[in-house]
Amino acid sequence: MATPRGFITLLSVLLIGAIGFSIGATLLWFGVGTGKSSLAIDQSNAARGLAAACVEDALEQIRETTDFSGSSNLVLGQGTCGYTVAKLAGENRQITSVGTIGTIARKVKVSLDAINPQINLTSWQEVADF
Repeated sequence: MATPRGFITLLSVLLIGAIGFSIGATLLWFGVGTGKSSLAIDQSNAARGLAAACVEDALEQIRETTDFSGSSNLVLGQGTCGYTVAKLAGENRQITSVGTIGTIARKVKVSLDAINPQINLTSWQEVADF
């Protein structure tokens, strides 16, 4: 009686193909997850940059008009940022800023205690909430 070589070869090819497909699908799945994480990290860093840009804009407003208090919004690239300047006692000011890209938002809170002769920052913190 002859051995079924064709059947064994076909079964071996199917088994190796199934293993290869499983490995490929797993790698693809991990690659998509890594890509999503990388995008979120990039957006988070960009949102932090936007929040910093709004703080810089607020500082420029304070430098130009020492009595400045109020808020403003900016659209930069694919994101937005907004800031509020609160006038406290004397030359003390508090700036709160939010940079947003997509669904990612980063918040910065800055305090300063002097405006003249130059602006003096006492703290610059990234915060979870104001």
